[in-house]
Amino acid sequence: MGKKVTIKLETGTVYQKDEGGTYYFRYQVRKERKCVSLKTQNQEEAVRKAKELLPIVKATSAEIISAHVKVARKLALQAQALPVRNIWQTYSAHPQRAMPATVREQLSYEATLNEFLAFLDPRTTEFNSITTDMAVKFAEHLKTTQISVNTHNRKIIRLRKIFETLRDYRTEENPFASPVLRRKEREEQGTLVRRIAFSREQEEAIRKELDNPKRQMLNKAEIKVIYYIGMYTGQRLKDCVLMQWQNIDMAQRRIWVKQFKTGKEVSLPIAEPLFEVLQQAQEWKVDSYVCPNVAARYQIVDERGKGVGDGLVNIDVLRVIKWIGLEPSVAVPGRKKKATVYGFHSLRHSFASFCAEAGVPKAVVVSILGANSEIIDRFYTHVGEDAQRAAIEAISGKSGGQSDRERIKRALAYIAELPRSTPEIARIVEILSGRR
Repeated sequence: MGKKVTIKLETGTVYQKDEGGTYYFRYQVRKERKCVSLKTQNQEEAVRKAKELLPIVKATSAEIISAHVKVARKLALQAQALPVRNIWQTYSAHPQRAMPATVREQLSYEATLNEFLAFLDPRTTEFNSITTDMAVKFAEHLKTTQISVNTHNRKIIRLRKIFETLRDYRTEENPFASPVLRRKEREEQGTLVRRIAFSREQEEAIRKELDNPKRQMLNKAEIKVIYYIGMYTGQRLKDCVLMQWQNIDMAQRRIWVKQFKTGKEVSLPIAEPLFEVLQQAQEWKVDSYVCPNVAARYQIVDERGKGVGDGLVNIDVLRVIKWIGLEPSVAVPGRKKKATVYGFHSLRHSFASFCAEAGVPKAVVVSILGANSEIIDRFYTHVGEDAQRAAIEAISGKSGGQSDRERIKRALAYIAELPRSTPEIARIVEILSGRR
């Protein structure tokens, strides 16, 4: 792979901002740093143009500096004019444009640009005439549209990328490069809404409703399988919906997942309740997908190639949550869009929560969920609480603060010291030891 070229001259430097990109000439005039585009991707031509500027760059008189300005402007004006109406067409064909992983994000780039252009004064017709002040006003406008901080920042980042990619069509700096255009996460601290984990009772209620013949929905049997995969593996909705039989070993009772979001591979045993529903699913086995109808629905795209099926399946999933009396979304002050508190992702939170309650080591949960995410951290912040509590009790003059594990250990030690044992005592020992 090639590298960005940098060439030191007698005065100044010829360089590329991007590998294989346009060459620029950077130098100083009266201790003020200057930079002009040489409007070529050819190294020899770039060096020749830069050397032609050297006599002007090294001069000190006002007349020659004035000549320098004229030459620099001439170089800049060699760039092709870009009308505002052609920005997207030019950007989408540029080799250095962003390459989003999904059609949805690609369309989001175009939609964000169109939103910005609609905000501009109609008299702004040239790309080169868009100023930093216009970008600042647009950022202020976004704050009034009741979108989240995350959505706001994504829009600014998209525009920054578009302007950076088309920098050869501009004589000024990127108007969206300033960090002040982005919002701080702390702005939403007072209205932060977090995804809520299901309780064991709520998960049991979901299982009952999925078996309730009075509840009707499209592909209900497959939705049940998807819910069970989520409950007993902690994986994301897409990983559960697009699960394939080749990744399930029924004989060894093991399941493999290569997560779509992270690309990480996880392997884990199949829990008994999940094994039972997978056995039922084998009755409709027709292709590679465990849930073929839901998988096909999930992969539906519109005429532009944008995925819309994931939204349809998510609606189906949320319907089950509503069956047990939970409202998936809540209104958030200052935001137009409701925030989701209960969804399929809540199963991932529940999985981490139940593991933490059972004393499963954090590293084991990481190996299952596939990431050391904030979900895991959220439920493992209690690690060491028993020791902390004992420390606080010690300095406050209290004693006897012990964890459940310590109390069980003491009970077993006491039983071992008894003069004789009975079947009842032996059974108690088995329970406390976790043998059965």
